[in-house]
Amino acid sequence: MVSQSISFFAYFLMLFALLSSLARAAPSAPQRMPAESASMVLDITQRLEPMQIDKVASLGQGGQSPDPIWAGRAAEIRALHPRVIRLFLQEYFDELPSKGIYNFNSMDRVVDLVRESGSEPMMNICFKPKVLFPKIDPAIVEPNDWAEWERLIEAMVRHYKDRGTKITYWEVMNEPDIGEAGGCPYLFTPDNYPPFYAHTAAAILRADPQARVGGPALANPNSPILPALLDYCAKHQTPLHFISWHIYSSNPSAIHDTIVQKHKQLLKYPTLKSVETFLDEWNVSLLQPLRDRQFQPCYVAESIYQMLDAGLDFGCYYHIRDYHVDQDSFDRFMTPSGSAAMAKWWNRNHQNSGLFDYENNVRAAYYSFKLLARLTGDRLRLQSSDPHVHGLATYDTRAGIYNLMFWNFSKQPAHFELNVKGLTGRWKATRLELDSRNPNPDEDSRLHMLDPLTMPEGDDAAIPVSMESYGIEFWMIER
Repeated sequence: MVSQSISFFAYFLMLFALLSSLARAAPSAPQRMPAESASMVLDITQRLEPMQIDKVASLGQGGQSPDPIWAGRAAEIRALHPRVIRLFLQEYFDELPSKGIYNFNSMDRVVDLVRESGSEPMMNICFKPKVLFPKIDPAIVEPNDWAEWERLIEAMVRHYKDRGTKITYWEVMNEPDIGEAGGCPYLFTPDNYPPFYAHTAAAILRADPQARVGGPALANPNSPILPALLDYCAKHQTPLHFISWHIYSSNPSAIHDTIVQKHKQLLKYPTLKSVETFLDEWNVSLLQPLRDRQFQPCYVAESIYQMLDAGLDFGCYYHIRDYHVDQDSFDRFMTPSGSAAMAKWWNRNHQNSGLFDYENNVRAAYYSFKLLARLTGDRLRLQSSDPHVHGLATYDTRAGIYNLMFWNFSKQPAHFELNVKGLTGRWKATRLELDSRNPNPDEDSRLHMLDPLTMPEGDDAAIPVSMESYGIEFWMIER
């Protein structure tokens, strides 16, 4: 129990600090050990599976407002090609003004913006209609009329199905383990979340049997709510198509560890072997200021690499744009301390989560996603002897080009030799580096062109490469 002498906002900050510390399994700034003859080897003869970078490089938008938050930036988001964009369905959309009366007009604007951005909405259900929850209390998680709740969910799913909006994934609740501190008006326990999930999932699937349902979108990856959900679904044969959780850690290895842990949890349930994994909120540690502008863009690349290595199905970076909160809107469905905490967090604290800032200016991390989106085609085998230097490579059959992206996730510079095996004939590399320190945020300044390079022939030919700390390069190898 939190002492009444401690403000809710202080508790809110302490809770996020605790979750961030739980997520960090190692220092956020890796230290380089001296390496002898470091090398990176790209074997273009070893084609692996299709890259599908758009799945792990998907996005989300925080639930600060019913406004179409990134309106005017649809073209820029479309250039990143995220497979899905996760949306918060909060009570400010006023989905159930009275029993039997449904209102999806405001929500439609945001859903349509996702489609305009070239993505599919992932719908996170966390609204709490006053008609069904007359008392504002996060601990009250059961509606006063289950039938009306299910009719509302069915009506919403059917609405988007009938209007031709492709929506596959429906997520039941957001951060139910911390409630209002996570922007959610519900605070669940391991006992009451599974039945709520079952009611909601059943209503979704009645309206659209092809939909995929899941949750619980945990704030703490180790919350006991997930094991309780897995037990319940396995015992009652309740449909569960994906599990979801969040992590904010400046250590990408901690992200990798949570994915491995979730796969181990699923292995205990043979009937749930086809369940997908969604890390649908991730970013740097929330309460640690970023001192190096190069860090976050490189962190994005290294985190995506760790997700692929651990076998994650979907990852949604949190989030597209930072945005201010209207406290009065949240007063309608949160306690006074809860809505005050939301307003203080978003309106008074330094934020660096968004690809766009409060004034809609593009941040450097945006360009990491833009480079990742260029990894089209089939993945190629790429190995590095330096634990801090990683990369991803593809061959795009349609374009007839090899794509190579690599980075140095370390405080120290890196020096290594790049060897491309299997390359015959005359090829050249169009090269660029991501310059996060340039004061100009435009693409030509951020994606700084390097001198083109004629690729050497022969498997023994090596190209010396030097990279600054947290440096990122992208090579397009073409004839």
